[in-house]
Amino acid sequence: MRMTEQRRVIARVLSEAEDHPDVEELHRRSHAVDPHISIATVYRTVRLLEESGIITRHDFRDGRSRYEEMRESHHDHLIDLKSGKVIEFIDKEIEDLQEKIAKRLGYKLVEHRLELYAVPLDD
Repeated sequence: MRMTEQRRVIARVLSEAEDHPDVEELHRRSHAVDPHISIATVYRTVRLLEESGIITRHDFRDGRSRYEEMRESHHDHLIDLKSGKVIEFIDKEIEDLQEKIAKRLGYKLVEHRLELYAVPLDD
């Protein structure tokens, strides 16, 4: 993939994101760095980055595709249905259980994605 300056800006914005922005939010942040970046450029760049395995797309049931940089370490997500906040977490017990379930069913687990949808206890 040819890395134009605009693609570099979009990739940097994604890399620095501590949340899971959608294309519109990526455009807003990228446009603040370079006002010449169009929403179409963000859509094309996100598609290329996803196809290249640099980023991953999530659908957290809010009707928007959200993105994050592909990481070496695995993590899962808890989505607060009330606020939309996405919390990343790692739980060894859950990881071990998933491995055991796959093995019990005669499989070797090679990949998985866990998303928990929740509301705060105090509501």
